[in-house]
Amino acid sequence: MPVRVHRLIKILIPLFLTGFFTGGFHGNSAAQGVVLYTPYTKISVSPGESITYSVDVINKSGSLKSADIVLTGLSKDWSYVLKSGGWNINQLSVLPGEKKSFDLQLQVPLKINKGSYHFALQAKGLTQLPLTVNVSQTGTFETELSTTQPNIEGAANSTFTYNVTLRNRTADNQLYALGANAAPGWNVTFKANYKQVSSVNVEANRTQEITVEVDPPDQLPAGTYKIPIVATTSSTSAQLELQAAITGSYALELSTPKGLLSTSLTAGDDKRIDLVVINKGSAPLKNIDMQSAAPANWEVTFDPKQITSLAPGQIAQVAAVIKADKKAIAGDYVTNLEARAPEVSSKAAFRVSVGTSMLSGWLGIIIILGALSSVYYLFRKYGRR
Repeated sequence: MPVRVHRLIKILIPLFLTGFFTGGFHGNSAAQGVVLYTPYTKISVSPGESITYSVDVINKSGSLKSADIVLTGLSKDWSYVLKSGGWNINQLSVLPGEKKSFDLQLQVPLKINKGSYHFALQAKGLTQLPLTVNVSQTGTFETELSTTQPNIEGAANSTFTYNVTLRNRTADNQLYALGANAAPGWNVTFKANYKQVSSVNVEANRTQEITVEVDPPDQLPAGTYKIPIVATTSSTSAQLELQAAITGSYALELSTPKGLLSTSLTAGDDKRIDLVVINKGSAPLKNIDMQSAAPANWEVTFDPKQITSLAPGQIAQVAAVIKADKKAIAGDYVTNLEARAPEVSSKAAFRVSVGTSMLSGWLGIIIILGALSSVYYLFRKYGRR
């Protein structure tokens, strides 16, 4: 072989290889002057996820370029849509020296094996953009129930509210029946979209927010209780265990030792009333304040004014002194007494009968007799004229 020919071959082979690989990656974009570009050409996702690529169509030529945009190389289980300007598109036109952008929205199947999947976004007849999706795990046909706060603390006579997410990780729409395996005496209700429900319909690979309201028995002892809930269909189900940490129940009663809620006194006088405050709950109560609402110009004082602590079942003795207005007219009056703790309170309505004093009575009689005497005197003196 002549030396000149050998040198020519050595020069042409690198040029040929360079042209081959360049053309293999960009298709015929160099010749047509069109490039498809996105910064994320290889990503990792989980089964069932949705991927959105932002893609630029760059026209480097000196003429208008129009092309059909398609995605090739994927099985029928994958789905995609092309959107630009709020529209679903199939074709784009780009002026010379400009670029247009669109979104490729790709839905990864739920039923899929772990591995790498290769496909290409094409501007038909102009260029193509190779893309790779790494699926991190094998897809499953399942349902999930989850919550960010599975344990709530409160009194037995409170309502416990849990926010639960139901996720349909299947390829089909599912109608889920909702239920709870709670102990007798517990009341569990489910709400979706602010309405009480016993079942919910969830589309494939979608979620439904559910509110679970749990009402335990009022006299339940303190402790932690489990409330299993379940969402089931004919083909799939999911369970979630909720917990209620019961601090006890709160109940308070204000009365008298004999249960009598009435008394009598004279206007301007006062009277001592013996009261009992009973903790009828299963949790201790602290800082119980004694309060009153009496008629105008009446006075009510308590001894003691506050009960520092009251254990379950314990009784505290309190004295209330009620003083009536000295100008109060005879009749029945109501004085409201109250024992108030931060968690609960109890009221007792006392009926107080007010009468006038003996002195006032005798003064009234004397005035009346004096008036009658005056009338009699006048009648005797002037009656015969």
